[in-house]
Amino acid sequence: MPGVFSFRPRLLESLRDYSQARFVADLLAGLTVGVVALPLAIGLGIASGVTPGAGIFTAIIGGFMVSAFGGSRVQIGGPAGAFVGLVYAIIAQYGLPNLLVCTAMAGVFLFILGAARLGTMIKYIPHPVTTGFTCGIAVTIVLSQVKDFLGLELGVVPAEFFEKIPALVRALPAASGPTVAVGVGAFLLIRFWPVRWGRVVPGSIVAIIVGTVVVHFLKLPVATIGSRFGAGGFPDGLPSFSPLVIDWHRLGELIRPAFAITLLGAIESLLSAVVSDGMIDDRHDSNQELMAQGIANFTVPFFGGIPVTGVIARTATNVRSGGRSPVAGMTHAVALVLVVLVAAPLASHIPLTVLGGVLIVVAINMGDWGEFRILRRHTKSDAAVFLVTFVLTVVFDLTVAVEIGMILAAGLFIKRVTDTTHVSALDEAGAPGQGHEPVPPLPPGVLVYRVFGALLFGAADKLDNVLRRAGGDTRVIILHVAAVTALDATALNALETLHAKLRHHKKYLILCGPHTQPYVLLERSGFLERVGADNVAADLEAAVARARQLV
Repeated sequence: MPGVFSFRPRLLESLRDYSQARFVADLLAGLTVGVVALPLAIGLGIASGVTPGAGIFTAIIGGFMVSAFGGSRVQIGGPAGAFVGLVYAIIAQYGLPNLLVCTAMAGVFLFILGAARLGTMIKYIPHPVTTGFTCGIAVTIVLSQVKDFLGLELGVVPAEFFEKIPALVRALPAASGPTVAVGVGAFLLIRFWPVRWGRVVPGSIVAIIVGTVVVHFLKLPVATIGSRFGAGGFPDGLPSFSPLVIDWHRLGELIRPAFAITLLGAIESLLSAVVSDGMIDDRHDSNQELMAQGIANFTVPFFGGIPVTGVIARTATNVRSGGRSPVAGMTHAVALVLVVLVAAPLASHIPLTVLGGVLIVVAINMGDWGEFRILRRHTKSDAAVFLVTFVLTVVFDLTVAVEIGMILAAGLFIKRVTDTTHVSALDEAGAPGQGHEPVPPLPPGVLVYRVFGALLFGAADKLDNVLRRAGGDTRVIILHVAAVTALDATALNALETLHAKLRHHKKYLILCGPHTQPYVLLERSGFLERVGADNVAADLEAAVARARQLV
């Protein structure tokens, strides 16, 4: 029933007619996705300013929960490239303990959104805003990998854009030749790895194996996970539970970054679910998906994890590998656990420049770069929203970009609605107005105005023109509002003002043809009662007849 809380993961539905053949298919798909997810989880953890273990644990715990409790049959959850810049900035400004608190808060927000059945609200975020911050995030990922990809001696890379760029430029002359060679080789190998081979062995895994072997046996001076993070850089066991450290005095400051994680996580996961729907001819439950994302994001911080969301690349890999139920996503998490328990000693030798190459490829693939080529075809307002969101994401952060982008998009939307709302005088001589229904002969002192479109706060001032034309000879104004599709409180107040001023000068207002939403609002507010039942007409002919009585 609508409006009633419902918690029903797709896993329950998928297991009804589950078979051994489907289990084998899901098992193989899960193992394949686990192989693909391994380098991404490591690289995204490092790029976000945390340890490789944090990325791995996020993929294991978050990935398992998203599949077990989610509203999609094939969604794969884990750390995402979209979060890199945001997580790095939050750590730089608030510290790691507060990032974990922000992630848990975002989990609560996401669950509330899903429980309140607001999953479909995400579709109201304009396309220029989503593509703008997606391209901006891709640039942010690339910038975050420049240090490790080139082997720069830079220490901690500044989080602020205007500090980061000069710091990287100053460090460029000291770039490490062996590091650049290994990184570029890994990038080219991944970029041009044949698609048909990638379905069996992903190019990223091949690049990591080859890069690790080359650096280890040739004794190249290239930074690795072990040299950067020490012996404990890569986990060799399962994560342990650790309570959050909450600074109650700063909790209010964390609402904005927590909201940014919430918004980005919701957008990314639901976009991924929509894409996967098209691949398997299915329809996900967006509200259940948000609740699953909420559970995952609330849980992972207690094990040192970072924000979780559904990721398109790993979800698409799952579908192409034959996964058709949440069991595949749960298997991918188990596969990562086995890697942690078995391959931890070897993982410490992975070169950071290779992981940088992996993430640069991810960034190139995630950016919707075609938007720049077709900007001329867009309206100026849409192009402006896209460019502003893109620049703000790169220069400042995602929170500012989405806030400003949404405000700008909302303002331009209001302007468009306002431009489509018209208040025009119908032919006073009694002839049919152009494109309108015939107007009966009007007695002297009667004016008829037709209002067309949504009469909202951006267009309410157009009613002022009606009052200006109501000269001394005018006794009755008929507002033909049958074509008004929506009415809000500001427009209602404008109608109240118009009616009051007409009454003050012993003149009358007649409403003609109000229906649906406008009629309900006018009735509930008591406006129809104040105007008088006799002064509300069903059509123009009845309105003119009433006007003859009044004059």
